[in-house]
Amino acid sequence: MTRDVFSFVMIKPTHYDDEGYPIQWMTSAIPSNTLAALNGLAIDCKQRRVLGEDVELRLSTYDETNARVHPPKIIKALKTVRGKALIALVGVQSNQFPRAMDIARPFREAGFQVAIGGFHVSGCISMLKDLPADIQEARDLGITIFAGEAEERRLDAVLRDAQAGTLKPIYNWMAALPSVAGEPIPILPAKHIKRTAGSHSSFDLGRGCPFQCSFCTIINVQGRKSRFRTPDDLEEIIRENYAQGINHFFITDDNFARNKDWESFVDRLIELRHGEGMRIKFVIQVDTLCHRIPNFIEKCTRAGINRVFIGLENINPENLAAAKKTQNRIVEYRDMIQAWKRHKAITYAGYILGFPGDSYESIMRDIEIIKKELPLDLLEFFFLTPLPGSEDHKRLLEKGVWMDPDMNKYDLNHRVSHHPTMSDADWERAYRDAWAAYYSPEHMQTIMRRFAANGRSPINILWLMLWFAGCVQIEGVHPLEGGFFRRKARRDRRPGLPIEPAWSFYPKYIYGLLRDQCRWLALLARVWPYYLKVKRDPDRQAYRDLALTPSSDETLEELEMITGTRGGEEALAKSRRDKQLREKVREKMRA
Repeated sequence: MTRDVFSFVMIKPTHYDDEGYPIQWMTSAIPSNTLAALNGLAIDCKQRRVLGEDVELRLSTYDETNARVHPPKIIKALKTVRGKALIALVGVQSNQFPRAMDIARPFREAGFQVAIGGFHVSGCISMLKDLPADIQEARDLGITIFAGEAEERRLDAVLRDAQAGTLKPIYNWMAALPSVAGEPIPILPAKHIKRTAGSHSSFDLGRGCPFQCSFCTIINVQGRKSRFRTPDDLEEIIRENYAQGINHFFITDDNFARNKDWESFVDRLIELRHGEGMRIKFVIQVDTLCHRIPNFIEKCTRAGINRVFIGLENINPENLAAAKKTQNRIVEYRDMIQAWKRHKAITYAGYILGFPGDSYESIMRDIEIIKKELPLDLLEFFFLTPLPGSEDHKRLLEKGVWMDPDMNKYDLNHRVSHHPTMSDADWERAYRDAWAAYYSPEHMQTIMRRFAANGRSPINILWLMLWFAGCVQIEGVHPLEGGFFRRKARRDRRPGLPIEPAWSFYPKYIYGLLRDQCRWLALLARVWPYYLKVKRDPDRQAYRDLALTPSSDETLEELEMITGTRGGEEALAKSRRDKQLREKVREKMRA
């Protein structure tokens, strides 16, 4: 018997560079967790035959960061298939929304059903009274908006409506966020994973965050009440991926340290890693107080967590308070980073530039303080950005404050608003100079010395530092958007910009590739002598500096991070009061 076919095409879009070409690579940096999550749910729908026994559900996945999405080619293939189709633009962030719309238009013109979901539509629907013009335009084109998450078989309803030709204009699940425990696991075909650097896959174990950072969209999209998968879910994720040859993972939870079940998760990973011999490694995200959780760092590193991203954000307590990130305590930064270093984990930290109290001079001074006093390995910088879905965006919109109308720029790598005191030029200069200052050859040498003092080969951190420095200085993109060997398709340029003739585009494209590879080699040549100096030092493990010195009340009082920032001394005094209070509590418990 012949069966009808329903095609479900899932596309994770990229966004445009400053010249209007989609940012795309032969090998991209990180895989899309949302694409993996939706694909896992779709596989479950297929296995359960949610469209009926007489309908074959065909699934296709595209990650545009490392594969060209060519709508005419997909349309041609779909028209040869007997049955209907749904094109889903998956996990669309604000900076990706213009590109998502440009992908969607030809599908709508060809008569196909299209849906868009992700943080942009979910955040706007969650926070704003009225739909912004870009989402309203999507609705006017007949594009379905999906706000929220698709677990608890919500995808079933969407697919059935699409099969019946009765898709709703909006599926709004923001008021009823689903449980993720026991849900189908996130999974991507190995072909996608192998197009990412280090062949990393990604998944989430928890969603939501209890904190109230005003620049954050997660709390308004995923909610302030945390929801978690189970240890059995985790094991299934690892085994399914491991069977495909995937053993490196990025756990995308915004703060793994605040997962109430963290210990049962890492115990399961320890069993898989040490009991069954699985060679698995992980990257996680944590807050600056994770070192206070008993055995947290020790168990995490034993479970294979060897890279840690920390939401440092700033070293100025007043800036942190203004952003409602009061959970960050600068007096804890050194102890926390040193604790990870003792367990040989590589530490990343995010740092936001452009808080109200910032100036060009204060930013550059703070970067120098960080270089001298914090033993961080990698630091990545972001413009303070009023992302749609955040409290900052809502507040500025209600006040009528100017924000750049081009969503493509909302990638944290472009300035999209004005600073209350800095000029636009100074703010943009501070962003460029912060990268250059932190990733100077001299500071790279210091980082390698600290790395070697910990008994690790400095070559490991060298490649990562070159990646972070080169993405910004050479490729002109944030490291999170970087990749190897830039791909460009001549006709994929952003609408409104001219399509370059072949005779000029291809020579310029090839020249750009060769020029950039030469610049990468030149960057390596500048830093290589510093690496050799560290490697050949027979006393490299004896190296010590202020950042590696254990904290004490005396050393804290001498730190510029305390004495040189507004609110630093007050933060130290509060830390001492809290410490005394904890000691009193312990004494009472002992008594």
